[in-house]
Amino acid sequence: MRDWGIEKLALAPIELIHTGVECMDRNVAIKEIERLRAEINKHNELYYVKDEPVISDADYDRLMQQLLKWEQEFPDLVTPDSPTQRVGGKPSEAFATITHRVPMLSLGNTFSAEDLRAFDLRVRNGLRQGEPVEYVVELKIDGLAISLTYDNGLFKYGATRGDGDTGEDVTANIKTIRAIPLHLHQLPGMATPERVEIRGEVYLPRKAFEKLNMERAQNEEPLFANPRNAAAGSLRQLDPQITAKRELSMIAYGLGQWEGEMPLDHYQTLQFLARGGFKINKEVQIFDNIEAVIEYCQSWVDKRADLPFDIDGLVIKVNSLAQQAELGTTSKEPRWAIAFKFPAEQAITVVSDIILSLGRTGVVTPTAILEPVRLSGSTVGRATLHNEDYIRTKDIRIGDTVIVQKAGEVIPEVVEVQFAKRTGNERQFHMPDTCPACGGAVVRIEGEAAHRCINLNCVAVLREKVIHFVSRDAMNIEGLGEAIVHQLFDAGLITDTADLYTLSFEDLIKLERMGQKSTQNLLDAIVKSKDNDVERLLFALGIRHIGVRTATMLAEHFGSLDAVAQASLDDLKGMFIVADKIPLSVFAYFRDPGNQILIEKLRRAAVNFKHYDHDKTGPQPFAGKTFVLTGALPTLSRGEAGQMIEKLGGKVTGSVSKKTDYVVVGADPGSKYDKAKQLNIAILSEEELLALIGSQS
Repeated sequence: MRDWGIEKLALAPIELIHTGVECMDRNVAIKEIERLRAEINKHNELYYVKDEPVISDADYDRLMQQLLKWEQEFPDLVTPDSPTQRVGGKPSEAFATITHRVPMLSLGNTFSAEDLRAFDLRVRNGLRQGEPVEYVVELKIDGLAISLTYDNGLFKYGATRGDGDTGEDVTANIKTIRAIPLHLHQLPGMATPERVEIRGEVYLPRKAFEKLNMERAQNEEPLFANPRNAAAGSLRQLDPQITAKRELSMIAYGLGQWEGEMPLDHYQTLQFLARGGFKINKEVQIFDNIEAVIEYCQSWVDKRADLPFDIDGLVIKVNSLAQQAELGTTSKEPRWAIAFKFPAEQAITVVSDIILSLGRTGVVTPTAILEPVRLSGSTVGRATLHNEDYIRTKDIRIGDTVIVQKAGEVIPEVVEVQFAKRTGNERQFHMPDTCPACGGAVVRIEGEAAHRCINLNCVAVLREKVIHFVSRDAMNIEGLGEAIVHQLFDAGLITDTADLYTLSFEDLIKLERMGQKSTQNLLDAIVKSKDNDVERLLFALGIRHIGVRTATMLAEHFGSLDAVAQASLDDLKGMFIVADKIPLSVFAYFRDPGNQILIEKLRRAAVNFKHYDHDKTGPQPFAGKTFVLTGALPTLSRGEAGQMIEKLGGKVTGSVSKKTDYVVVGADPGSKYDKAKQLNIAILSEEELLALIGSQS
């Protein structure tokens, strides 16, 4: 039940409206629908934006029912911004992507007064000497950043931040958040912008978070760790009707693209957002010196517990938009803004047990099981212990009272033991000689801190290898998460990564929660991964010490998996003069008989072993040509389009310049499209690109 503040009814008595459904006069319907929408929108803003409800839950529901009846009688009068369209549409199979017309940059972090003073110095050095600077300071909501696009005042679509350039299209879910207006308010004396991007943070209030977790506990579902995770999970639900039940809210904090008269400063921008119908940060303050900023930031370290939502710091921004433009940005973050993050929180709890987990390289890692304790906005029940040396150095025992710490998104760790609270009943922990999963030998290799299971057939290790193999930075097989990997092993359908390419529709349809469409989508994703560049495969194999960048270097240098496998130790050392562990690891991997069998299975499955830049066997009509891809293409992913271009000798880059030959444009292309037009660069649609490729092949 919403608490509408029934005691305020006397301040705004409700006139109960005659439904008029029996009256089929269209003119009456139009007037009643307009009136009801205006009334409901007013109460939505009072409750969800201004926190000043004036009617009861029952009266609000009555208004909605009246509007629904009118719209059912006259369905052609239903508009996208009607309050009835917030209930959530049909479930989606997956999210499309949206390109941000203005990139959503991240913020640099500071943790001390000295860091803030250094930021202030950088700002002043970037402006004219002696130029006054104002700072706007806002609470940093711990939620999920989103971008909302309005065309002529009407909400068009919304997207998550994603990688800053493109995000997930969560339009249907965003429409369920009542703190977000579906139509911007008309501002007095100001024309409605033709297009505007509103930036903000979607979050889950603490009371809503507690209610959600209580419901999940009753349904025996896993609990969310904290409100931020719950907000992110809710916004990314494929079924908008689930999102609609989660009571999400949103605070607007800035603008992206803007077509129209711009505000002069950031504070005016916030006032524009508030007048436009958005909830903004009520604690915003303006200061003309960094010492006042520091004092204000530090005052919130203790006060944050009194807020109805979680914050993890404060954001400091140069107020003047002209100064912001002068200071500019780096490739990742603005030079005119920074985040002050709260110091790491600590809590006291008890180590009730120490358990072991296995990674894809066989490393056995100890983890402390803690008596649950609230820390940094979430309930903590585990803490990393890293390895045996860490446990011995800190003398951590089962039953110890310990101090645990968590800073930002860092995994909790045990800081120190409260030795004065020992009772003598604590138990020392010893790393096992045998693997807890397979019973094989566990050894500690000389010169390393980690213990490893050396059984090449350990099911737990093989399972972790497959989970790594299908991950986003590796083979990127969408829809194949940990739960499905576990099911595949439990059903005996796979024993290694290569077995994924032998799976059939009949195999997958039997798995829990796999419908016909999701099964076919997963099969398509598995087949699609065969065409990945070999740099992805090299990383996916899980070779020790080989990360994404090193895998790319190997692919670019040797050109194929076979060439890497056949390389001598001296050839490999020639690439990595300093990193001596990498050549030895790569050399040993490809000479292991078990790994050689796996490679042959992947070859028989027709997985690509070549780096596309080195695949020059076919014609190279695009040699010397540079392409830029922007916007969401209708049928191809950017990776697929890029691979097709590179196979024909072309080069794909991320920015438009005078040296660019073609810009391939999809939906919502952004600034790259505008720059291409300015430079008179040839612009291609996906259809035109495919036609060009077809004419050259």
